[in-house]
Amino acid sequence: MISLSSIRKARGATSPLALFYGVAGVGKTALAAEAPSPIFIRTGGENFPAELAGKVDEFPETNDFASFVAAIGSLLNEDHDFKTLVIDSLSGVEFLIWAEACRRGGWQTIEDPGFGKGYVAASSLWKDILDGLRALRAEKGMAIVLIGHTEIGRFDSPTTDPYSRYRVGLHKRAADEVEEACDLIAFINYRTTLKKADVGFNKTVTHAEGGGARVIYTEERPGFIAKSRYGMPSEIAYKKGEGWAALAKYFPTAA
Repeated sequence: MISLSSIRKARGATSPLALFYGVAGVGKTALAAEAPSPIFIRTGGENFPAELAGKVDEFPETNDFASFVAAIGSLLNEDHDFKTLVIDSLSGVEFLIWAEACRRGGWQTIEDPGFGKGYVAASSLWKDILDGLRALRAEKGMAIVLIGHTEIGRFDSPTTDPYSRYRVGLHKRAADEVEEACDLIAFINYRTTLKKADVGFNKTVTHAEGGGARVIYTEERPGFIAKSRYGMPSEIAYKKGEGWAALAKYFPTAA
């Protein structure tokens, strides 16, 4: 029964539900593999970096929605020592969800129903998956890491002229669902500096330079979406082998 005597201090989850997304080859999978006792669910077309081959545990590649759900269910219902679930990648999960929505609806493609109805059906399946991940975190205490690819899209800001920015490469409805569910959205990129050079005749050109240094961004900027509920600095240097530790020191611990 709800009463004033039932009031308690607000509690937060001690294990993160995180999204790692970034440009190709920046080290998203390697960063996720640094998490404690990880188990991977890989969708079709995703391959481990060579340095991780034979070093991390994974389910058999999931090529349909039922097997993907079964993998999550096994972690929820069976005893194990895994502490982190890594899903690689969200683009592959979206393909499985679209195929399942089409199967249930009797459609050939997700566009067949028209008026965005296919994506509405897919959104319901996304919610089921996210609910399962929340349950896995709540009941098993596992951290959840979602790996996403990037897309560059137009953002129609209500306060400025439109501009382009990075976002996780999913249909907008699905991206909204995933981004809302996550405690941490980490955009990973190479550090870039812009330099101007005089080319004569009172003209200058601007070019980008970078030395390969990687950065984890945890706070939104005009060029990308990011967020953190952990009070992290807006930029964290990402050195391979030390990236998870750099993030984990900001995660809450059990009381």
